[in-house]
Amino acid sequence: MTTRIFSAWLSGVLLLPAATLTAQTPVSRKNTDSLTARTLKQVTVKGAKPTVVDPLPNVYGTFLMGGKRSEAIRVSDIDATVAEKNPRQLFARIPGVFVYDMDGTGNQINIATRGLDAHRSWENNIRQNGVITNSDMYGYPASHYSPPMESIDRIELVRGTGSLQYGAQFGGMLNYVTKRADTTRRFGFETNSSVGSYGLRSTYNAIGGRLGKWTYYAYYYRRHSDGYRQNSRSEAQAQFASIHYQANRRLGITAELGRSSYVYQIPGPLTDSLFNQNPRQSTRSRNYFNPDIYVPSLRLNWQLSDQTQLSWTTSAVLGARNSVQFDAFATVSDGVDPTTGRLRNRQVDVDHFNSYTSELRLLHKYRLGSLTGTAAGGIQVMSTDLHRQQQGQGTTGDDFDLTLVSPFRRDLHFRTNNIALFAENQFQLTPRLNISPGIRIENGLTRMRGTITYYTPDNLPTDINHHFALLGINGQYQLTSALKVYGGWSQAYRPVIFKDIIPASMYEQIDKNLKDARGYTAELGISGQWQGLHVNVTLFDLLYRNRLGTLLQTNADGSNYIFRTNIGDSRNRGVEALIEGQLAQIGRVQLSGFTSTAYLDARYTNARVSTGRDNQAINGNRVESTPQWTSRNGLTARYATASLTLQYSYVAASFSDALNTATPSANGAVGPVPAYSLLDLNSTWRIGKQLTLRGSVNNLLNRQYFTKRPTFYPGPGVWPSDGRSAVLSVSFRL
Repeated sequence: MTTRIFSAWLSGVLLLPAATLTAQTPVSRKNTDSLTARTLKQVTVKGAKPTVVDPLPNVYGTFLMGGKRSEAIRVSDIDATVAEKNPRQLFARIPGVFVYDMDGTGNQINIATRGLDAHRSWENNIRQNGVITNSDMYGYPASHYSPPMESIDRIELVRGTGSLQYGAQFGGMLNYVTKRADTTRRFGFETNSSVGSYGLRSTYNAIGGRLGKWTYYAYYYRRHSDGYRQNSRSEAQAQFASIHYQANRRLGITAELGRSSYVYQIPGPLTDSLFNQNPRQSTRSRNYFNPDIYVPSLRLNWQLSDQTQLSWTTSAVLGARNSVQFDAFATVSDGVDPTTGRLRNRQVDVDHFNSYTSELRLLHKYRLGSLTGTAAGGIQVMSTDLHRQQQGQGTTGDDFDLTLVSPFRRDLHFRTNNIALFAENQFQLTPRLNISPGIRIENGLTRMRGTITYYTPDNLPTDINHHFALLGINGQYQLTSALKVYGGWSQAYRPVIFKDIIPASMYEQIDKNLKDARGYTAELGISGQWQGLHVNVTLFDLLYRNRLGTLLQTNADGSNYIFRTNIGDSRNRGVEALIEGQLAQIGRVQLSGFTSTAYLDARYTNARVSTGRDNQAINGNRVESTPQWTSRNGLTARYATASLTLQYSYVAASFSDALNTATPSANGAVGPVPAYSLLDLNSTWRIGKQLTLRGSVNNLLNRQYFTKRPTFYPGPGVWPSDGRSAVLSVSFRL
């Protein structure tokens, strides 16, 4: 009886997932004549945890998280299908996440926070199981590696104040933690199959288990979709294998290899009039995009003592980003060339990634008199070579074909060697107060070499030095056992990347004194449990100096040219708020909900840009793609092992260019991005321990909207987001 009472109390207070408790009455060695051993009946306690997001602990592996805003999202607890990899739902409880729908759902995740650029999430240090997956941190930091969300156990996000430990990027760290093998079994199997609107079909199959000191896990994934728009078909596949050897209680070695690849048919940009007429139409039928990325890694974790832990990770990002397309504004038709009577030749672009990283980290807990502390530090060595081949003349065909009929007009190497030293110390000044100062020292050089057929060879070589120290400090105060105040200030930087220094034509020149973007992130927040709710509210201030852009300059002969250089600064300030928890109990139905809302004021300061005719100051203008309000809200009803969630999302209007052009251009390249509101409906039914059914209706009211007007890939113009779609997933675990 005592076991039942205690178990019920534990379920009600902690709201743990389903668990099984079995107890036996203890048998004394004495008085055995009066005591008889009895086995009680099994007691099963079932509950539902209404919160999905948790902060990371103050000490997390060899990282210090105290005083930083951090979130860990348990993907299995999200009441939605994950086959479409929809960031609007995956990151719904992360306030202020800007979602960029660039190529339909399912292929890539494009997000940013605090007014940064969401293109392939490249303002973040992207990792999988702690291994960097950015294609080239110094040349092209986009995340072309795109694992299936069916393989992810949780998503961890640390905002910009974590940049001292993770390195470049103002956005902080985004870590995708893969599922692991069930170590209680020699062999386990999981399969997840999904079908949905617009020809969606996907299958995910994984095996894993433990054999003595060895633990293994591997998956194979394929996905097909015809796409919401015409000519937007995609074929994706991914593989992953992990082998872990636990040599002894303190030493473990893990080897992993991940690969992702997809071919996406690019339907082309629209003008505003075409979008209003029919957002599903296409202006291109011969354009394709194909990233094929491998991420091998070897990781050693060594518990040197009870107080000291060492981790050493060596990894690489290898592969290519390929595209073949007829690249032009939406107003330019991809039709037959009247001079030849054939379709025009397409442009072929290929990036070859060769990025290598070795990161050694050490964490040590110590005591000095009555003062306790935790020190973390290490060294990160990176060597990258981005080989970029662009503007090759391709075929006149309509399939995915990288064949050249004339050589690349650009053939360049962007090589970087960089060493970073970092250290942070968490002082536990009182049982409630800790302070963590830190420093990161960067020392590197980037060299661009190669040929551009339309550019004077003497003007091409460019060297960029990375020599500076970044400082920061974080702290937190535990108001109660369940509520804390946290905050910090940390310097950050973003390297000048390849696209910023490649002249588009002979009429452009590159500033030989380009500077990396520098600045800081500051935040102050309160987080914890309050009256049964999980609350996390943060004020932030982000200063971004040395933004890259173009100015109009005049030669000595009076002719004009475009000058690529640092054009000024921006400052992003706002508030992020998350509240989630259980709302009510109506009979056997539990109601829970959340609201995730952010206000953002991102403006240019001390900046000017080219208008095409002259240079114009843009002080006070809003930064591109920074809606003032972003709000996502959900209501969940649970009955036994079934749940139903209705989610409402609102994103305010934004501008597509630094000039804040209010009237859309005829070709759709610039203009405002209208506000939009969406409803999503999701359901889950867990049938025993082995079978789970999930269903989703995304964009329930079939709203027609778009999230951004890109200035480069996949082409300037309007890129419609998906309308209403339905997905059904069935997962089985053995």
